[in-house]
Amino acid sequence: MEFEFEVQGGDFSNAGQASSRIKKILKQLNVDPKTIKRTVVALYEGEVNIVAHAWKGKIKVDIETEKIKARLSDEGPGIANIDQAMRDGYSTASEEVREMGFGAGMGLSNMKKNSDEMEIHSEVSQGTTVMIVNYL
Repeated sequence: MEFEFEVQGGDFSNAGQASSRIKKILKQLNVDPKTIKRTVVALYEGEVNIVAHAWKGKIKVDIETEKIKARLSDEGPGIANIDQAMRDGYSTASEEVREMGFGAGMGLSNMKKNSDEMEIHSEVSQGTTVMIVNYL
């Protein structure tokens, strides 16, 4: 089963809708609650990253019999130093984003902690793509 969601940069009122929809679907498929939680946390963190840092993005989720694959891609400023961005607490979020309670610098590291596999590809001034896999 494949699902695709459009995410608009700066639209914090709708942040979390894609991860919430996937959560409902995984529950209906009787996926293990721990796997659901890990997957939804990783998706939510990625979704918020798109909203906070990019102009727009897409989330594609493919639910297979053995695994859940997600591809989160955005058109945005990209990540200049992925190793630095992966460190807990490192953030490039604007002051405005931080005032809303986002941008604590835990997004990418939380995605990694809640994924069995994770890959990041980014180009400055072009955007970022994060691929995650969780096995069922």
